[in-house]
Amino acid sequence: MDTRLRNFFRANLDLERGYENAGDLRPTLLSYSDSYMKLIREGFEQILSDDSFGPAEYEKLTDIEFPDRETLHAYLRGTYDYLFNNASEQPMPPGY
Repeated sequence: MDTRLRNFFRANLDLERGYENAGDLRPTLLSYSDSYMKLIREGFEQILSDDSFGPAEYEKLTDIEFPDRETLHAYLRGTYDYLFNNASEQPMPPGY
C-alpha cells in the first residue's frame, strides 16, 4: 500500500476522526492536487478489489474494528461513493 494512501486513512479515517460526520472529508480531499486525488481513488479501488485486505488490515491503519469483511467492504464502498461519486452522506463505521 502506498504510504500516502496509508497516511490518508490514518489522518482522516482513524478512530478519532472516523466517527466524525462534520462534512469536511470530501472538501478536504478536493482541496488536494488532482494527482493526489487520483492516488486516493485508485487506492480505494485496489483495496476494494483485494481479497486479502480485511478487518485486521483496516484496524492496523485506523484502530477501528469491523466484525467481518462484508461490513468493512460496505463501509469502504460507501466512503468511496461519498468521496468520488457524490453520495450525499459519509458512512459511519460500526458502533456509531
